[in-house]
Amino acid sequence: MLFLDDCTFQRTHYDILSVKEDASYEEIRAGYRSAVLNCHPDKLQGTKGILEDHHELQKRFLKVQKAWEILSDSRSRLVYDDELQSSRQDAEIGEEVSFKEMTIEDMGEAVVRFSYQCRCSDYFSIDSSELEELGCSLQRKGSKISLQRTDDAAATSVVLPCGSCSLRICLVIDDTVF
Repeated sequence: MLFLDDCTFQRTHYDILSVKEDASYEEIRAGYRSAVLNCHPDKLQGTKGILEDHHELQKRFLKVQKAWEILSDSRSRLVYDDELQSSRQDAEIGEEVSFKEMTIEDMGEAVVRFSYQCRCSDYFSIDSSELEELGCSLQRKGSKISLQRTDDAAATSVVLPCGSCSLRICLVIDDTVF
C-alpha cells in the first residue's frame, strides 16, 4: 500500500525495488539489480531524451541505492520494517473506496483527476500522472475512459489524504471502465 501526501507518493523501499515485503535477500538483490539497470545514468547514456530526464534519473538512482542500503542489511531492514509498520498504524483510514465511487474531471488531453468528497466537504484526489507512477494507465475511447494496471504495477491500493482534515481513504486500484 502506498501513501500519498503533499502530491507525492511515499513509496516504500520495497516498492522502489519492486519486491514484496517478505522478500528474501536474493529477491531483494535481484530487484536492486533490475532497478539499477533501469535508472543508472551511465547505463542510459545515449538514450533519447536522457538529457532532459537526467536529474530525475539521478534522483531515482539515489532512491534505489538508499533502498538497497537499508534492505540488504538485516539490522537496518528490521528497524525499517518496524518504522514502516508503526507509520501504517498511525494513519487513520476512514474507508475503502473504489474508482467507480469517484468523480471524474477531464482536465484536457493528458490529465484526468479523480476525486471523492470527504465528510469535511473537501476532497480526496488523485490525477492520471500520479496513477502512472503507480503503474496504471488511462485509455480513452470516445467518451469512455478505462483504467488499466500493468502486470508489474506496484500497488493495488493507495492511501489518499483529505485536502483539509486528517482523514484518509484507501483507494482500491482495479481495472475499471468509466
